[in-house]
Amino acid sequence: MRYFIYFQYNGANYHGWQRQPNGSSVQATLEDAMSTLMRTPIALTGAGRTDAGVHARYMTAHFDTDTPIDATHLVKRLNVYLPADMAIFGIEQVADTLHARFDATARTYQYHVHTHKDAFIHTQSLQVPATLRFDLMNEAAKVLFEYIDFTSFSKLHTDVKTNNCTIILAEWTQISTHQWVFTITANRFLRNMVRAIVGTLLQVGTEKISIQEFRNIIESKDRCKAGTSAPAHALYLTNVTY
Repeated sequence: MRYFIYFQYNGANYHGWQRQPNGSSVQATLEDAMSTLMRTPIALTGAGRTDAGVHARYMTAHFDTDTPIDATHLVKRLNVYLPADMAIFGIEQVADTLHARFDATARTYQYHVHTHKDAFIHTQSLQVPATLRFDLMNEAAKVLFEYIDFTSFSKLHTDVKTNNCTIILAEWTQISTHQWVFTITANRFLRNMVRAIVGTLLQVGTEKISIQEFRNIIESKDRCKAGTSAPAHALYLTNVTY
């Protein structure tokens, strides 16, 4: 029997989603907790692999077990057992063929920035210059819709077969007097892709590069030409669609 589990985590204390030989990971923490409570080894397949320090407000994974479970009871027990930086929303039985990663049709990430010093959000948002041109950054973000090959925004030497992605949404919106969020949705993302896009858009916003230069970076298919990746602590996975 296959089950989906829905959860969230603050990634500050983890070396990313994927189990690591050295260092804590979200996958290992959750798998170990479930294996202990269910008294059988549990292996999770996540909808994606967030990097070290990246958060997830909404994440999905699947696991298989031969024994029927009381999902409501297990959710309650997990939320007591797990550390405070991880929370379970629900568990449900699904078709045996449904795959948390390969059957996802879209994923959404958000990157948070603030333009003035803020003692309460600095650990989960990036402070940027107050003079940042969000209008230019939104113009540049629209350019992303014209392309599918995002090699320029991909971590080098990955094992993926293609760097093609279809971006459905990409925009900056203001959520308070000094807080902005970049929301991006695509059918799939390359490793480090969102942070590389944000880092390059910030160069547009500080007018270090033009929108045409942003376009040239995409067309170059050269990671070295794009901006420095934005820090991980302000990035959140917010939705996975099936």
